[in-house]
Amino acid sequence: MSESKRALITGITGQDGSYLAEYLLGCGYEVHGLLRRSSTLNVGRVSHLQERIQLHYSDLTDSMSLQRVLQLCEPHEVYNLAAQSHVKVSFDQPIYTGDATALGVTRLLEAVRMIVPEARFYQASSSEMFGKVREVPQTELTPFHPRSPYAVAKVYGYWATVNYREAHGLFACNGILFNHESPRRGEDFVTRKITCAVARIAAGKQRELVLGNTEARRDWGYAGDYVELMWRMLQQEKPDDYVVATNEQWSVQQFVERAFELVDLDWRQYVRTDPRYFRPAEVDELIGNPAKAREQLGWQPRVRFDGLVRLMLAADLVANGVMPEFDWPEVEDIGLYAAPGFKLLRPAR
Repeated sequence: MSESKRALITGITGQDGSYLAEYLLGCGYEVHGLLRRSSTLNVGRVSHLQERIQLHYSDLTDSMSLQRVLQLCEPHEVYNLAAQSHVKVSFDQPIYTGDATALGVTRLLEAVRMIVPEARFYQASSSEMFGKVREVPQTELTPFHPRSPYAVAKVYGYWATVNYREAHGLFACNGILFNHESPRRGEDFVTRKITCAVARIAAGKQRELVLGNTEARRDWGYAGDYVELMWRMLQQEKPDDYVVATNEQWSVQQFVERAFELVDLDWRQYVRTDPRYFRPAEVDELIGNPAKAREQLGWQPRVRFDGLVRLMLAADLVANGVMPEFDWPEVEDIGLYAAPGFKLLRPAR
């Protein structure tokens, strides 16, 4: 085995997994990731890293495969980012969501306990656990009131992580991440659905944007900022749980208005709502207080709301062959998202 520090990331092909893999490689880690077998190879977000990372077929619903991978790579750190993570889908597939997103955490924790008990473990918990919020803003001590099968499963995973820390002495942490977005966000999530649609409308490829509840309010940050805090949690002397947020709240409607404004279009001419996209049980407002992370881990988010909208929209415009006429945060190479044959003429300033 290499003498460099080794990390295993479940969900490495997702938004957070790809950013975390980049971050850990930059820190000199040997990075391993789990790849779930499917009919199509979904490695687009890490395709630029494939020569530098090692991928292993496994699944959170398969205990034996998890044990096999842990025996193979003997990680010093394990980051569990895999889940059925779409809230709306969780209402359609509640059993599978519970199996992968809830019991999957226990399977992985038990495998860590058996194979690499000295490894440090990070669990991706979610602000959706707060659901029907009891207080504003939400902290590490705010009671949970989950409002979807996804959120219920995440609450299970949260307490499983705490239990393995207290009962078995594992170095296990929960990061309670509020909404975090990027150009790598899946197009079925509302922020990316908005920026993709605005870019396509600006390029003449789409005529309208159909949304659900535009009054929902969220605490939105940049995924590239949040993965650094995942790593910082596992570098502390003692394991603990942390809220990761910006402590700012914006509505879906405000996200829509800002995105259309950046391309000089009137959102009223293109946007309509459809009840089919509303959740059976809505989460109206989420806003996190990251004071503990700021004070104990020395962390501050770099990208705020306006910068996030600019960053995501710029990437989607470039992907549709349109040069953005506004600046965006210099935190990633927008050129990675360029349409075939499109030349990025200038960097952000």
